[in-house]
Amino acid sequence: MTLEQIAELESRTLMPTYERLPILAVRGEGCFLYDDRGKKYLDFLGGLAVNALGYNHPEIMAVLRDPSATLLHVSNLVYHAYQGPLASRLAALSGLDLAFFANTGAEAVEGAIKLARAYAQRDDAAASNDRFDILALENSFHGRTLGALSVTWPEKYRKPFEPLLPGVEFVRLNDLAHLRQSFSSRVAAIIVEVIQGEGGVVEVDGRFLEAAQQLCRTHDALLICDEIQCGLGRTGRFFAYQKFGLEPDIVVMAKPLAAGLPLGAILARRRVAEAFHPGLHGSTFGGGPLQCRLALKFLEILSRTEFLRHVRDIGEYFRRRLLSLQEEFPVIQQVRGEGLMLAAELAVPGKDAVRQGLEAGLLFNCTQERVLRFLPPLIIQKEHVDQFTEGLRPILDSILAAQPKGAHA
Repeated sequence: MTLEQIAELESRTLMPTYERLPILAVRGEGCFLYDDRGKKYLDFLGGLAVNALGYNHPEIMAVLRDPSATLLHVSNLVYHAYQGPLASRLAALSGLDLAFFANTGAEAVEGAIKLARAYAQRDDAAASNDRFDILALENSFHGRTLGALSVTWPEKYRKPFEPLLPGVEFVRLNDLAHLRQSFSSRVAAIIVEVIQGEGGVVEVDGRFLEAAQQLCRTHDALLICDEIQCGLGRTGRFFAYQKFGLEPDIVVMAKPLAAGLPLGAILARRRVAEAFHPGLHGSTFGGGPLQCRLALKFLEILSRTEFLRHVRDIGEYFRRRLLSLQEEFPVIQQVRGEGLMLAAELAVPGKDAVRQGLEAGLLFNCTQERVLRFLPPLIIQKEHVDQFTEGLRPILDSILAAQPKGAHA
């Protein structure tokens, strides 16, 4: 079927929840995606940070083709050989103790909220029934299920589904006074993204994060780090919170964990995790054999000597190239991010830049109306960065030329 036929069929059969890009993807190789017409796209969106190893990675494909692996699924009522080793590896990398496996990031956030409330109510004799508040940050995005949506900031996502989870309060980003004012004996947890991805690749200040951790200790509340987009190597560290020496109580992750298959995880300190007991939480498909085998291979690759250093180095090179473009094209107001989670905020809407990028064989997206977001595979090389940034130059030139003279002086 052609792109036009697929689009027409979807218009009749799928709920209208996505604005598709006009690409009928048929295969991928390394950092490139190919459509049905054979056009090649340099992919700096990376499946929204899922394809951290690019497309058709030989070691990932070898796991998928392993003839000795015959289990696609078993229920979580029995053991299989891969959940335990994966949980152990994630604990070692994160500094936490116990894991729970889900399917998606939103599911992991839901489970983390449940765990935080279960921990707050763990001692029925002493716990107050009103200790269930969750603090989140303005500009945050944690998912689209009702619980995850409740701790997501933009009103456009929340408003159509209210009333949502009670007891959620939003703290002004990097406002230490408001952070301290927001804490009370009612607070069970605060959830933070060290770098807010959907919010426009906005970095949370280290002093703010350290203060949040200290306030959690003071109030016996939990610090939840959402590493769904910024974690698992994206910043050049296993987890973004490690930059600040934070010791979160709960960490949630997903996206690249199973190298393209659905897998999310909740990690927690033992004292927190023990608030869950059999029957209190579950997932039919979470932590299946194939997903866990892929995740173990992904973490093995991520752990190899120089892999994360490469992410840091190539990310810094990419950042410098973007800053150079900013000097040349003042329509770029700010370059921000870390590692291979970078963004260029424009002075004008960025939707047309995405369209022109597709025409030029460059794949990226725009969030927050004006922020061009770049989440390329972690395996990119300098030649990919050079090709991408050179491809951006005529796009930025055309956008700048379309603005009134002196508008960005």
